[in-house]
Parts: sequence; C-alpha cells; structure tokens
Amino acid sequence: MKKSVILLVDDSPSILSAMQRSLRLSAGYETLAAGSAREALDLLQAKEVDVIITDENMPGTSGTELLKICRVLHPRVVRIMVTGQTDQEVAKNAINSGEIFRFFTKPWDDFELLISIRYALERRDLSEENTKLKSELERHQEMLHRLEQQFPGITDRKLAPDGSIIIDGD
Repeated sequence: MKKSVILLVDDSPSILSAMQRSLRLSAGYETLAAGSAREALDLLQAKEVDVIITDENMPGTSGTELLKICRVLHPRVVRIMVTGQTDQEVAKNAINSGEIFRFFTKPWDDFELLISIRYALERRDLSEENTKLKSELERHQEMLHRLEQQFPGITDRKLAPDGSIIIDGD
C-alpha cells in the first residue's frame, strides 16, 4: 500500500520541520514541504498529493487563495488550514472559498491533526468508491433495460414464499 503524500505549506522553516517530523514519525506519511504558494503549486503539478496543509499568512499568495486554486485544479486533494490567525473571518473565507476539511489554529495538537488527516482520507476514499459503485450500478441498470426491451419479460422473476427464485421448466 502506498504512503499518503502530504504537502505542507508555511513560510516558517521551523513550522515545516515540526510538522514533517510529527507526520513522518507518528503516521508514516510521506511529506513534501513548500515555503510559498508558488512552490506548493509547482509540487502539486509534479507529484500526486493526497493532503495539503497550509498556513494563511505567507508572502505573495495567501493560504486561502492557494486552497481555492487547489480546489479547482486538484479537487481530490484534501485541504486543511493550520494558522496563527484566530479571526473568524479568515476561517469563514477558507471554509467557503477553499472548501477546507478542517481549520486549526497554531499551536496545533499533533494527535488531533493526525486523526483529522486519517478521517479525511478515509472519507475521501469512501466517497470515491461510492461514486464508482453508483456508476457501475447505473451501467448494469441500463444493460437490464436494454435486455428487457430486446427480450420482454426476461427480467421478470417469481419468488417462493421463502424468498427463493422459482425457475419455470417451460
């Protein structure tokens, strides 16, 4: 099973280092680090990423803007913000425009962050599996519909009182 890849974006090297250490040691994730939104976008183009965790206040493009771009260009990537900003307006903008999964304030709780990442990845994978199964079901229903049109009655079935299917010997 491949390791999930987490992209960490913060203009503070010490924050990046602390997060990388926590994620690698505690959960075995592969981590990538970027010091700016531009660097992050380059990494997103070069490598398949499962989760992006970004700060809000960075030189140039803000974390919210980065997550908004990520949502459009890489919709499968789970988006999380970890920031020193406690302003509710920042959280509201990140949630609404970046459609983030979670919003954490610094200092973050490593355990809570790890649980959120695991839950987000499981939820994303289940959603993707659900989409595949729905598509397969629709394909099968269409096939049954075409068979019924070509051979009327082919999909009719008779059930016994115990629920088993009765097969006529005609």
